[in-house]
Amino acid sequence: MSELLAPAGDLEKLKYAFTYGADAVYLGGKSFSMRANAGNFTIDEIREGAQFAHERNKKVYVTINILARNYDFIDLSKYIKELDKAGVDGIIAADPGVIMTIRDTLPDMKISISTQQSTTNYKSMEFWKRNKVNRVVLARELSFNDIKEVCANKPDGMEVEMFVHGAMCISYSGRCLLSNYLTGRDANRGDCAQPCRWKYSLVESTRPGEEFPIEEHKEGSFIFNSKDLCLINHIHELIEAGVDSFKIEGRMKSIFYVSTVVNAYRNAIDSYERDRENYKVDPSLYEELTKVSHRQYTEGFFYGNADSTSQNYGTSSYTRNYDFVAQVIGYNEEKGMYEIEQRNKFFIGDELELVRPREKSVTFKISEMYNEKGEAVESTPHPKERLFIKTDGVILKEFELIRKRL
Repeated sequence: MSELLAPAGDLEKLKYAFTYGADAVYLGGKSFSMRANAGNFTIDEIREGAQFAHERNKKVYVTINILARNYDFIDLSKYIKELDKAGVDGIIAADPGVIMTIRDTLPDMKISISTQQSTTNYKSMEFWKRNKVNRVVLARELSFNDIKEVCANKPDGMEVEMFVHGAMCISYSGRCLLSNYLTGRDANRGDCAQPCRWKYSLVESTRPGEEFPIEEHKEGSFIFNSKDLCLINHIHELIEAGVDSFKIEGRMKSIFYVSTVVNAYRNAIDSYERDRENYKVDPSLYEELTKVSHRQYTEGFFYGNADSTSQNYGTSSYTRNYDFVAQVIGYNEEKGMYEIEQRNKFFIGDELELVRPREKSVTFKISEMYNEKGEAVESTPHPKERLFIKTDGVILKEFELIRKRL
């Protein structure tokens, strides 16, 4: 069965990703990672995350996917040994020098080639196989036919991983210098300012200060702004093509995002594996993915070269139709009620949806609600307040999430 690989920006997101059906997570340490502004993990947290994963027969991969400078190699071997002692199952890397250092330090460590290497063909996979690499994360710029051909001709023992969901970069597989040029923040060392999402206008050289809009829109012009990738309706085709791992982007996203997206893809994969011959795409799973904060969706290069419909010219803002309003802590025996932690405001009587691991969501209402002082309350104005509730009969469990339609 193909692996479902989820992002983990911190330890809490790691636990939610596994609970909602991920087979593995990828995460970054405090150094050498392409998401410098994510929560990221200390070595002790990586050790705890690996233990949590292995108790559930899951895996943890750590990113060392920066394009390295000379000074990065001073402490790299030491860090790689620390990751091994922490129990990680593999390392994702892009830089040949980093890859060589990993292999020299840990001959048996599983190495995945990052999408930063822009692998677009099976001959490149042969090259990485000769350099003792185990898996390649394909460039996002491949069509379905390209992917099938790569899988059909991949070297024995090599695995194919690909992104199926999340943000797309305007530059080829993330090779961008725009952030560095405009802000001094190096996108190739994990500190991208995402200037491709900014508003732009045109200035003619003899008319300084006189801006001409590239697209007429009151909110500005977004000429570099890609839609988000979503391939949930093609998971069955990609499994049949031979893809070994489906990757979700989003180490800086919320637990609500990670849980909802992982849940949808988990259900799609499981549904196909249960009955391959009679499998049909479930449109409700795509609908689930519209209930998290997202840009408009695109299938990217799946049918060939992306065109103007893959770009979002009107806005760089996210679409948000639902609020994540609370996470379920569990049942409080002493109070005889369910304990929740507030994330956004809601009221008694609101129609709410309960997001459940590996299941479809259910609608319910809260009949009674009390604060920590035991006082009855009608709404939840205080961020991260612990509350105790009774429902209209729906049972709540730890790790479940509550959302509300806006």
